[in-house]
Amino acid sequence: MENFIIEGGSPISGTIRAQGNKNAALPAIAAALLTDQTVRLHNVPRIGDVIALLDIISEVGVLVDWTGDDLVINAASIEALPLDDKLCRKLRGSVLLVAPLLFRRQKISLPFPGGDRIGRRRLDTHLLALSALGAEITVGDGVKIAAPRGLRGTDLWLDEASVTATENTIMAAVLAEGATTIYHAACEPHVQELCRLLGAMGANIDGIGTNRLTIVGVKNLRGAEFTLGADYLEVASLLTLAALTGGELLIENASPQYLPMILRQFRRIGLVGEIVGENLRVPKKQPLEVALDFRGVMPTIDDAPWPGFPADLTSIAVVAATQTRGSLLIHEKMFESRLYFVDRLIEMGAKIVLCDPHRAVIIGHSPLHGAKIASPDIRAGMALLIASMCAEGESTINNIEQIDRGYETIDRRLRALGAKITRA
Repeated sequence: MENFIIEGGSPISGTIRAQGNKNAALPAIAAALLTDQTVRLHNVPRIGDVIALLDIISEVGVLVDWTGDDLVINAASIEALPLDDKLCRKLRGSVLLVAPLLFRRQKISLPFPGGDRIGRRRLDTHLLALSALGAEITVGDGVKIAAPRGLRGTDLWLDEASVTATENTIMAAVLAEGATTIYHAACEPHVQELCRLLGAMGANIDGIGTNRLTIVGVKNLRGAEFTLGADYLEVASLLTLAALTGGELLIENASPQYLPMILRQFRRIGLVGEIVGENLRVPKKQPLEVALDFRGVMPTIDDAPWPGFPADLTSIAVVAATQTRGSLLIHEKMFESRLYFVDRLIEMGAKIVLCDPHRAVIIGHSPLHGAKIASPDIRAGMALLIASMCAEGESTINNIEQIDRGYETIDRRLRALGAKITRA
């Protein structure tokens, strides 16, 4: 088991290029299985979750060639099913293979997928949508889904704006017979990028970027070439790290069109980023002070479906608030276990009151000290890395494969910016 050893107190400064969007890469890889022609993806991050999904599709005969951040996928032949149980249980994103394999093989048996342990992550929305499109579903130890007569378009309302359920439904509808209208669809940037990739492959999708998508099914999709946008979650993580350590940073290719709400909420806790063309500049002198709401009321940062503040940045916001002057309420509405990681921050000296599984009051500024801690999930792992960079003394972070799942060679890239971090 590898760990990070971090000596806190060093500002990170310089220039770094944002990695491709992890949450766009996974559905893009799945979408490549909808055609027997070659799909070329650029700016693909070399991270644990992407590697796991490629391992799964390689096991069923899909050809994969990954050079640098360019990924070539050819699914002309899908030889063997069912999917590898052990591999699927490692990765929540394995559920994205349902729609492509239904089209290619008319049936799929899927073990319940794994992923971060941040609370209940239901599959009901996926299954209800696929059932409405004509799939036959049996639930036992895993899920068996069949579409022997193909799928048929329909009007359907998702019972929650689930990102992966929306992506699965889109991939099912683009090759279904007739038209489908998806109401209450998720519209996060990675959903938009999936739609644009499918459009390049010949799909007919209207309403991209909204919560109502209209899709007219086509008979076949073709190969395509597509470039993923930046991972705005990594951009926000790097902004936080530079601001809290007192460094000056330029983040290149930051996909600024996805940053306005994030930057607005970060300004409320004294973190500032400036959009410069396609880049994001983090200035050296930061306010690092909580801005009270009107009439002096303590502010709240809460997550919401896009274009609201992303749930995956809640952990980062908690750490940022410990290093700014003033008090703040964090309200994590989506996952009932995401905030439990604050115990590690309290161990490091943070002043945090965990009110209930969804709400925490953070009282800053809290000097942090080094500690031996473990990463419970991808985003909390990055939050603890940021806390360790701000802390006095040495910290050891265990279970760093969780961080590697979402951040490409983060230790090497941060060392190039002045961080004192080693992988042991």
